[in-house]
Amino acid sequence: MKNNRICKMLDIKYPIIEGGMAYVGNGSLAAAVSNGGGFGQIGSAGRTPESFEEEILIAAKQTKFPFGVNLPISEHKDNNPYINVIEKHKEKIKAISISSGNPIPYIPIFRKMGIITMILTSSVKHAEKAEKAGGDIIVCEGYEAGGYNGGAELTTFALVPQITKKVNIPVIAAGGISNGEGMIAAMSLGADGVQMGTRFVATTECVAHENYKQLLIQSMDDDTTILTRSMGGVMRVIKSEYVTNIQEILHTDSSPETVLPFISGAINKKAAIEGDLLNGWVNAGQGVGLIKSIEGAEQVVGSIINEANITIEKLKSIQL
Repeated sequence: MKNNRICKMLDIKYPIIEGGMAYVGNGSLAAAVSNGGGFGQIGSAGRTPESFEEEILIAAKQTKFPFGVNLPISEHKDNNPYINVIEKHKEKIKAISISSGNPIPYIPIFRKMGIITMILTSSVKHAEKAEKAGGDIIVCEGYEAGGYNGGAELTTFALVPQITKKVNIPVIAAGGISNGEGMIAAMSLGADGVQMGTRFVATTECVAHENYKQLLIQSMDDDTTILTRSMGGVMRVIKSEYVTNIQEILHTDSSPETVLPFISGAINKKAAIEGDLLNGWVNAGQGVGLIKSIEGAEQVVGSIINEANITIEKLKSIQL
């Protein structure tokens, strides 16, 4: 990995990035991922600026290795307080992933701070625009990913090779990747590294409720579904009676005033943090069926690298 562009740029041992997850992407988890040789991130979605700052300080206290933060543009009514927190602690933050909106106005703000910008995209067109605007890294997220995804609904396997052929900056693959085999598959398609979200929820350091974590390790390959497509958005969640009820409502009335009370962040928090899975929904990617244990994040990173090395050895035996 010494010549890997992501490892060099982020000053990390392994090109494994923790996704910036709403509510559950906390400071202790980010620190643990970084301590394991990956790159942890603190999610700002679902947090007040004060809580966001607190998690940055926790991460800085618990790791000496680089970590980053995530700014989902459309998730905050006003991004300025979060930008102010990032600027205040810019010496502690190696990189920022920008998602859920137009990143172009924000790229120069963070580059001026000396922070590496990682731009989340789900199409070739947007990746090219991000590179042209000065983005440092592309996070190429396929339709398999948990949470909100791009409207084009392109899969990771189809998207990664198309983006890597069109941009010159490093590309991180995301969406449905949960183990070392997935990591090697993504990198064989041209990615410089991978980003994982769901896998890091099922860790001891994550603040997600135990009910959520247990649901992840019990879920199978077809246990996720798309919510809110009829509203013009694509959000991948774990199937449940609550989710089915929302989908039935959407069939008859998809107006925001009717649906938003059922899919708000507060409802997600009720399930993800409080564990009330009967009255809330949780995110998960399609790779959830590969998650079978709750471990420390450092151990997860180590397992992924071990699996990746085993996969590489297997591939050496293939002759065409």
